[in-house]
Amino acid sequence: MKNRAIKNLIIYYFSGTGNAFNVTKWICNVAKERGITVTAISLSDANRAKPDIPPEGSLVGFVSPTHGFNFPPLMFHFLLRFPKVKNCKAFIMNTRGGFKVGKFFLPGLSGIAQIFSALVLWVKRYKVVGMYPVDLPSNWISVHRGFKTEVIESIYARRKQQTLEFANKILNGRRNFRALYDIIQDVLVAPISILYYFFGRYFFAKSFIASSDCNNCNLCIKECPVDAIKLVDNRPYWKHNCESCMHCINFCPHRAIEIAHGFVIATVFLVDSFLIFQLYKLINLDQLLIDLLPLFISKTALFFFDSFILIGCLILSYRLLHYLLRFKIVERIIVYTSLTKYKFWRRYNYTKFRMNKNPL
Repeated sequence: MKNRAIKNLIIYYFSGTGNAFNVTKWICNVAKERGITVTAISLSDANRAKPDIPPEGSLVGFVSPTHGFNFPPLMFHFLLRFPKVKNCKAFIMNTRGGFKVGKFFLPGLSGIAQIFSALVLWVKRYKVVGMYPVDLPSNWISVHRGFKTEVIESIYARRKQQTLEFANKILNGRRNFRALYDIIQDVLVAPISILYYFFGRYFFAKSFIASSDCNNCNLCIKECPVDAIKLVDNRPYWKHNCESCMHCINFCPHRAIEIAHGFVIATVFLVDSFLIFQLYKLINLDQLLIDLLPLFISKTALFFFDSFILIGCLILSYRLLHYLLRFKIVERIIVYTSLTKYKFWRRYNYTKFRMNKNPL
C-alpha cells in the first residue's frame, strides 16, 4: 500500500568510497516502491553556500560518513547553513567504521555526528524522526588496511537489511532513534571530534602523496568530491580542504597514491622533540601559563599551542616534500616507508559497491 503521509523525500548525501552512497540508494529504492517522489543530492554537486528550502511537508534525510567522530566538515557546515522551515521532518544517518572479527560484527562510534546534527535540525524547527548509524566497512586505510572481499560482502548484507528495515519504519510514519543507544560511548569520544575539526583533518590531508607510478591520468583530480586535489609541478597535490574521504587512494587505477607514514612520523618526532622543546626552553611558556592559569586550562592551552605548531610545520614541510619528490631517491624513501606501498595493506575498492553518478 502506498504511503500518502510522506509524499516527498529529499536526501542530501556525501560519499567517498560508496558507503553513504549505497545507504542513500537503498532508502531511495524503498521510497520509490511506495510511489514517493524522491530527490537525492550529492553535496559534491549541491549549492552548499545557500541550500534550497525544502517543500513544506517533506521528509529530509542527511547521509554521510563519520570522520573523527563527527560528520565531515563538508556536511557539518552544510547543516549549519541549511534553511529553517516549518512542517518538515528529518532523519540523520551516518556510516561509521564497522568491523567483523570471526562471526562477530562490531560497530563503530558516532561521536557527535548524530547528537549535534539532531540539535541543529531541532533549532531549525525540523521534526527529527530518525537517527540511525550504519556500521559499514571502514575505509580509512590511512590507519588500517582494507578488508577482504568476503568480509565486505557479509557486512554489507547485514547492514543493508537493517537499513531497509529503518527505511520502511520511517516511511510508515514511525520513529527510530537507534543512535541514542550508543549515547554514553559517543559522549566519551566527543572531545576527539573537536580535535579532529581543528587539527586532525589537516593532519590527514597532508599525508597523501603520488608516487612515480602516477601516469598523470588526473582521475583523482577529476573525481575528488570536494575538488581538493590539484596539479603542482606535474604531480597531484592535496589541498587543505581535503576531507580524507579516501576516494582517491582507494580508486587510483595504478595504486600510485600512498599515505606517507614515514614522513608524517618523522615530522611529528622532529617538531615535538626539537622545535617545540627549544621554544619552551627559550620563552619558558609552560611555566608561565601554569603560573597565570589554573592547571587544566594551562595544560589545554599548551596542547593547542603544540598542535598549531605541529600542523603549521606539517603544512610547510609537505610543500617542501612535494618539491623533493621529483628526486628519485627521496621519492623511493618516502614510498618505501609507507605502509600503503605493500600488498598486504589492501585498498578499499570493492567495485561492486562503487558509486554510480546518481543513486536513483
